[in-house]
Amino acid sequence: MRQILLISLAIVLLGVLAFGAWTVREYRAFLDRPLLEQGEARLWLPAGGSLASAVRDLERLGLTRADWRWRLLGRQRAADLAAGEYAIESGMTPTAWLDRLVEGEIVRHRFTIIEGWTTTELRAALRRDSRLAREAADLDDQSLMSRLGCDCPPEGRFLPETYFFQRGDSDLDLLERARAALDDALAAAWLDRRDALPLDTPDELLVLASLVEKEARVAAERARVAGVFVRRLERGMRLQTDPTVVYGLGPEFDGRIRRIHLRTDHPWNTYTRHGLPPTPIALPGRAALQAAAQPADGDALYFVARGDGTHQFSATLAEHNRAVNRYIRGRN
Repeated sequence: MRQILLISLAIVLLGVLAFGAWTVREYRAFLDRPLLEQGEARLWLPAGGSLASAVRDLERLGLTRADWRWRLLGRQRAADLAAGEYAIESGMTPTAWLDRLVEGEIVRHRFTIIEGWTTTELRAALRRDSRLAREAADLDDQSLMSRLGCDCPPEGRFLPETYFFQRGDSDLDLLERARAALDDALAAAWLDRRDALPLDTPDELLVLASLVEKEARVAAERARVAGVFVRRLERGMRLQTDPTVVYGLGPEFDGRIRRIHLRTDHPWNTYTRHGLPPTPIALPGRAALQAAAQPADGDALYFVARGDGTHQFSATLAEHNRAVNRYIRGRN
């Protein structure tokens, strides 16, 4: 009888040892096995979400099974998890993914505001971005700027840069960051401006920078273009820059500027009116702000596009007319 008991105990012990060995082997294989062999998946963890709920979402994605192995791993790495969107990349193991959750490594998206965009183009791009929650999309311009704490027109008031955000952040949050960045960049440019510029306020510098942004396609010409505008302002000459005419036409512009457009008066038409237009005509970047604050010296009062992104600068009207004949009218 005693022999039978010892044999039974030995069998049980062997079974326990075998089960233990199998458990260790399975757990180690689980820790080393990628959740995803190829591609990438995303998981959204809501506020108050737990590892258990996240694993159930992984199971619904077909990436794992919500079983004892995850419960054991969770006990080893217990922690409060931050809400947000988490990436699951190819080759990522359960341990690496849990580390990502514990560290709060939430996916960061990017949105780039392009230099020279108008505010209308910016807002259209924001509406197309489904990753952002919509708070500003249905606001008119005046209501938008009121929400942003600025009693000013929206044009030119958002700094072109790349902004990072998390899924679920709002378009209003992003615009607030871009507006604050513009304020800082404009204040810095105004503080660093050249002496005796024909500008009375930072807002006038912003308007000038927007003209430079639209006219200068080559970085090396920004300060030269700004210099032309500044010299014309100092001499009381009209700026006569086509982008202001196009901006004033708005949706009516069909892509081709005509003489009738240059002669049709409106507040932004710098062919019919002296001085700067009443508002910026685009979103100027840091380089355009710097060029407006530190325009290049010289004697040029005119420039004309060569057709390759650069300009021919001229000091006299006769030189300018010859350049127009060559580059615009195709005559030598």
